[in-house]
Amino acid sequence: MRLPSRRGRPPAEAVASLDRDERVVSWASVAGGGAVVATPRGLWWPEPGRQRLIGWQHVDKATWRDGVLSVIEADVVDDLLLVDKPEVSVALEEPRDLPPTVRRRVESTVVQSELAPVPGGVARLVARRIPGRDGLTWWARLEHGTPDTPALRSWLRQRLGRAADAADSAS
Repeated sequence: MRLPSRRGRPPAEAVASLDRDERVVSWASVAGGGAVVATPRGLWWPEPGRQRLIGWQHVDKATWRDGVLSVIEADVVDDLLLVDKPEVSVALEEPRDLPPTVRRRVESTVVQSELAPVPGGVARLVARRIPGRDGLTWWARLEHGTPDTPALRSWLRQRLGRAADAADSAS
């Protein structure tokens, strides 16, 4: 793994979780020890005794405020619905260029995002790039109050399938 010397080196324990050919794009020391490491695949997040990868395509929201980096990660349910996990946060001792790197990487995965009326409510339809894969992946996020039903999932699969077909024919 090649690390730019001008940025210094992240702690060895933070790098130990990375694949042999994975490249560090940015990193920041966490108050109390450890580091958050950004790579082309995602954000390696410190947890007790390990680093956990949050793929860029799963970062729903990231904020940088008052020295604290917070991330809301989404689970993908049935390769269709994005469902938010609880927010995770860390205080950074020295942010370096990590916050703007996170912003750029997350924004680069989102190709299209639109609110759409759906049976029983509203959903956000999202087309995202997944690092290391060709093409777009389409998911839906149900807005607050929209019930998750088998009929709605069927409708969403059809709607997202049409959106994916339209995007494929446009490229």
